[in-house]
Amino acid sequence: MSMMNMALPTPDVGETVATYSKYEGAQRAVSKLIEKDVPARDISIVGKGLRSVEKITGKLGWGRAAWQGAMNGILLGMLVSAFAVIWVPDASVAMIGGMVLIGLAFGMALRLLNYSLIRRRRDYASVMAVTAERYEVAVTGLYTAKSREILGTTKPRTTVSRPPSMDPPQYGIRITDQPRPTAPVAPEAGAPETGEGPADQRSTGPVTGSDTPVQSRD
Repeated sequence: MSMMNMALPTPDVGETVATYSKYEGAQRAVSKLIEKDVPARDISIVGKGLRSVEKITGKLGWGRAAWQGAMNGILLGMLVSAFAVIWVPDASVAMIGGMVLIGLAFGMALRLLNYSLIRRRRDYASVMAVTAERYEVAVTGLYTAKSREILGTTKPRTTVSRPPSMDPPQYGIRITDQPRPTAPVAPEAGAPETGEGPADQRSTGPVTGSDTPVQSRD
């Protein structure tokens, strides 16, 4: 089995403690965590929403292609000359200059050949870069809460307040729904008083068996 087809294990990045829109912000956060004694092996930077960006640097023509090839060829010639000086310490200046010129010519010819093949499909120069929409700083282990405190991203606790219910209670009655005792009403001025005292206090005369007085005969 080829090494390219082997599935690599996914590393455990832990829990996200902060999110940044730029990679520089994530770098500063990691440096701050390390300064506060958070183990570096427990910190990860995870890019979410990866995308490739091709920045166009200019129009590509024969002259620009030849210039780019010449620069690359000079660098190649200087590298070969450095190895030649190491291998042959008594190499002459003419030999070193010839190697640089050979590299220049080789780089220019190779770049022009490449441009002649792709100029109908691509006539511009560009630079490729891979970016992410956001960068998350994740921490594993027992340092998650401490990392949030250091970065100031501690999640606030929210309390849910419910409005008072207007539905009738299912069991019993509310204290506020009980009938309140009515206060005694004072009698109006000039109204006749009704006898509401004890029975023995309401009768003022002698008690007889009938309502008419009894006359005695001599």
